[in-house]
Amino acid sequence: MKLVKTLGRVGIDKLWALLILVLKNIPFVVPTILATKRCVGISTQYYGRRHYQNGPANAFRHALWNYLIVKSSLNWWKNENWALRWSQQITDWHEEAFQNIPLAKAMDYHNNEVGRSVFIKHRNDEPEDVIQLLRKMTEASIPISSESELLKLKHRLVHITEPYEG
Repeated sequence: MKLVKTLGRVGIDKLWALLILVLKNIPFVVPTILATKRCVGISTQYYGRRHYQNGPANAFRHALWNYLIVKSSLNWWKNENWALRWSQQITDWHEEAFQNIPLAKAMDYHNNEVGRSVFIKHRNDEPEDVIQLLRKMTEASIPISSESELLKLKHRLVHITEPYEG
C-alpha cells in the first residue's frame, strides 16, 4: 500500500519516464532496490526519522544512497561508468518526480553528487568504512540558505535546517 500511495504522488509523465529509464537499465533495478532499502535502514539506525527532514541526517542519506547504488550495481554489472551514470539518472528522476522547494531540491542534487564522488575516491574501501566517513562528513555538514553557496561546497555535505537536538 505504501508503494501505491507514493506512486500516486507522482504524475503519469514521471511514471512513464521511470518505466523507460528502468527498461533501458534492467540490470541495475534489483541492486538499486536493495541499496535503497539498505540506505534507509542505515539512516534510520543512526538518525531515526530525522533523515526525512532537511538537516544533516538527510544529507547523509542522499550521499549514502548514491554511494550504495553504485557499489551495489557493480556487484551485478561490472561497468563503473554505467553504474555511476545510472545512479545519477535514477536519483535525478527521484528529485524531479517528487515536489520539493527549490533549495531543498538543489541540496538533494548536491548531496547525491557528493555520494558519487565519495564512491569514486573510496571505491576500494569497505562499505562500513565509507559509512563512518559519511557520518563524519555529516557532523561537518554546512547549513545553506541559497543555491549559490553550493558552488563553493563541491565536496561537502550541506543541509538547510539545523539538526534536531532531542
